[in-house]
Amino acid sequence: MLAFLEGKGTFRFHCLDNGLFPAASSAADHDASGYQYAWVRDNVHIAHAHYVWGDTRSASRTANSLMCFFQSQRHQMQQVIQRPAMAADPMNRPHVRFNGRRIEGLAQKWPHAQNDALGYFLWFFCKLAKEHLVPCEEAELQTLADLVLYLQAIRYWMDQDSGHWEEARKVSASSIGTVVAGLREFGELCAGHNMYSVPALRTRGVDEGCVGGLLAEGEDALRHILPYECRHPGGASQRRYDAALLFLVYPLQVVPHELASQILQDVKEALEGTIGVRRYLNDSYWCADYRSLFSASERTGDFSENMESRDAHIKPGEEAQWCIFDPIISCIHGLGVLKDQEVHEERLLQAHYLNRAIGQLTADTGGTMALQCPEAYFLEDGDYVPNEHTPLQWTQANLKMALHWLKITAL
Repeated sequence: MLAFLEGKGTFRFHCLDNGLFPAASSAADHDASGYQYAWVRDNVHIAHAHYVWGDTRSASRTANSLMCFFQSQRHQMQQVIQRPAMAADPMNRPHVRFNGRRIEGLAQKWPHAQNDALGYFLWFFCKLAKEHLVPCEEAELQTLADLVLYLQAIRYWMDQDSGHWEEARKVSASSIGTVVAGLREFGELCAGHNMYSVPALRTRGVDEGCVGGLLAEGEDALRHILPYECRHPGGASQRRYDAALLFLVYPLQVVPHELASQILQDVKEALEGTIGVRRYLNDSYWCADYRSLFSASERTGDFSENMESRDAHIKPGEEAQWCIFDPIISCIHGLGVLKDQEVHEERLLQAHYLNRAIGQLTADTGGTMALQCPEAYFLEDGDYVPNEHTPLQWTQANLKMALHWLKITAL
């Protein structure tokens, strides 16, 4: 199947010369969607998938370019470290969507308060640094130190951010858990390579006590929030079910087995649809007839401060069904096979969700868009159709990674 889909171009990635990936390979340079830009979160997921199937060269190039970008964001981090109140304005925070070609930020207003993206970068770069796949000398450690101190300054364990879906700000377990994963990797890197003694860290108080304290705060917050995504009793932002929590199970593997099982069960029971998986209940992004409701420039705009204008159009059961999740669920069950957890059942579920993911590919009509990976399916004139962000490179990466996991578990 992998060879067949590769022959059809399903896994043809659009990678810039510097190793970064635009969100959608089909987006033109001045596309109204903005999907021609690079997202930190997407790039980490895509690069990690390359790492999993053995393309460490591509993974390292992406990580190095992300480090270059965050080095350009040190001023943003340092300002907030000195004056934490500045973080109230998302534009003062390190940016998480940027011009990938130039590796520079964008002037456009955007909900950059996305702690999960920062956690992903910290997690992935340190993971590669532990294996000596990326350089981690004084310059890189200065940037990592700024990032750790920035997370301390904003008190990430109670910070309201826009999270994975770039929407209204709230205290989210998926963001906290991603930062916890990043801090764990950072701590292992520093302890294992005697990096706490390097001036970039030592002179700024970034030591085992600092990192351990930050980890303890995040882990305690997760104990109080999970398996919810957000707990605000009686508040509008309380949310039990959110598919972003899947990423805490895989690839981050940051939650214990019992919680991982609960998260998986919640997603399957509350969010799984006939085609894909909803991000969360009553998600209005790409709700029914979205193209007729919003112009091309409005569809992917910043709704973080005005969710009501978009949410007014959603009806229960008419949420978009996304294609990035079924491959991840398949990978989770593949991980279960390796851990000898009801191996036969895990194998069946691994294959089931992989088949669902393959079934989400666009129809093989012989055209250029045949067997491509959509971002999501949404209702248009009563039928589910792929949205215009096809192929989405994050979906491509997840699907190929799920196929690789099937190969691993078949050995």
